[in-house]
Amino acid sequence: MSIRSQPAHLLHVFPSFVPAGSQVRTAQLIAAFGTEFRHSILALDGRTEARELLPSTVQVDLLESFPKAGSLRTSRRLAGLLRGLRPDLLLTYNFGAIDGLIATCWARGVPAVHHEDGFGPDEAQGFKRRRIWMRRLFLPRAARTVVISETLRKIALEHWNETPLHLAFIPNGIDLERHTPRDGNPALRRELGLAETDVVVGAVGHLRPEKNLPRLFSALTRARRAPGGGSLALVVLGDGPMREELARLAALPEQAGRVHLVGYQQDPRPYYRMMDVFALSSDTEQMPLSLLEAMATRLPAVATNVGDVVAMLPGDQSPFIALPGGEACIESMAGSLARLAADPALRERLGERNLDRARKFYSQRAMVEAYRAVYGGALGSP
Repeated sequence: MSIRSQPAHLLHVFPSFVPAGSQVRTAQLIAAFGTEFRHSILALDGRTEARELLPSTVQVDLLESFPKAGSLRTSRRLAGLLRGLRPDLLLTYNFGAIDGLIATCWARGVPAVHHEDGFGPDEAQGFKRRRIWMRRLFLPRAARTVVISETLRKIALEHWNETPLHLAFIPNGIDLERHTPRDGNPALRRELGLAETDVVVGAVGHLRPEKNLPRLFSALTRARRAPGGGSLALVVLGDGPMREELARLAALPEQAGRVHLVGYQQDPRPYYRMMDVFALSSDTEQMPLSLLEAMATRLPAVATNVGDVVAMLPGDQSPFIALPGGEACIESMAGSLARLAADPALRERLGERNLDRARKFYSQRAMVEAYRAVYGGALGSP
């Protein structure tokens, strides 16, 4: 790679730049890279709420979007953008930004790295054939394809015709020093009207259908009827298209004021400290950052068996992981919540094991170095 007189310019193309997994991770990487790169971000839908996560010490330009009008027309517009900006490296995120890779057919000479973080609700139960073929056709245009989970790695090799050398598996990482183990956070509990004796279940994420929070609401209602479960309360961090429906469900009599929707929090750490149990009720995930944050805060978890969740958690957590789908999943999660509500010592033991595992396997430093190597290699490729 030649010596550059100024930092390499990275153009990030997202379907949407809202506070979700790949966007949060990208903001963390931008902060960790510092002045090593300069950055431009294009959200194809024009939404840029995740800009609040970006560090003020690094040059990041948010580009004006243009109306999405089918892959061919959008790709040609993106090609014009590439020819005008001449970024040193194009970074595309998930299938919704594959038009960026298509654009390199017309804007030759711009190397690219494509990232895959998972699937939306339309592919939670099965893959769309057209998307498989488009990935097979256009992922080879990228210098590398990055996946964040072992599950995605297998899918890429078996369905997208990726090769081990072209594929980079980089697990999400977390800065453990920024996370303080849970202490109940009495001040925040008082602010939300929660008692110190309440067993607070927390859920964190963008409020999209695939997170299936109604499943968690139902599990909480059942768990509260079980012995020892009456003290359970739920706090949900996040915003998104499901907000109104969740607010309606939270107002139903069976929730009895025990569900609190606190919206998106730029710094969720005080809320993690307040929690006693972390819950993940998704239909589809790969390697959720929220679970890593909960593990770093010494929280036990109740989760659905999606993506790499089982691999992320220690074996002690296996009884608290449910297969997604149907009444059996709700019943299993309810039983897990009730059991943890009634046993503080079990919560403490599982939380310690989760923290130990986060320390051993999910270092942010290792993640940053892995991305630096992939981007550096792509910058040196034709």
